Amino acid sequence: MPAPALPRPTVTVPARTALFRLAACALLATAAGTALAAGTAHLPAATDLAAHGAEAARRGEPLVVLVSMPGCGYCDAVRRNYLGPQAAAGEIAVRELDLTAATPLRDADGSVTTARDWARAHQVRVAPTVLFLDRQGRAAASPLRGMQPDFYGAYLEQALDQARAAIATRR
Repeated sequence: MPAPALPRPTVTVPARTALFRLAACALLATAAGTALAAGTAHLPAATDLAAHGAEAARRGEPLVVLVSMPGCGYCDAVRRNYLGPQAAAGEIAVRELDLTAATPLRDADGSVTTARDWARAHQVRVAPTVLFLDRQGRAAASPLRGMQPDFYGAYLEQALDQARAAIATRR
């Protein structure tokens, strides 16, 4: 003999809509709280690549430059999960440059340009791009373009090792 069927709860359309709205609000609040807790503040701005490069060279490090764009979620992830913690721990010398900004920037050779023109001259067209520069502003390792979430940490460490080796040989 089959078991008696249990009555199915019924949810009216207005109640279902209210539940969806409540769930959406909860998700948005959680996402906003996570973003605030994680801190999406920018890294120190690149203003004088000659001075920044010289400081990094004194430490025997490459100058790491994050080229980002406003509203770029991948840029936030690279900043928050990789470069920010390493900078806070004193492991890397890092600066950030806005790919779209007309802010003044002193290049490694002493010339003055804008962040946007500098990025264009260095053929940076994708955000995020992480560059590894020596004291003269030359590439010390291949840039990391975009973000490959699965292995990004490994790619970053490999590029940092390559840049550090190049810096050591250029002394």
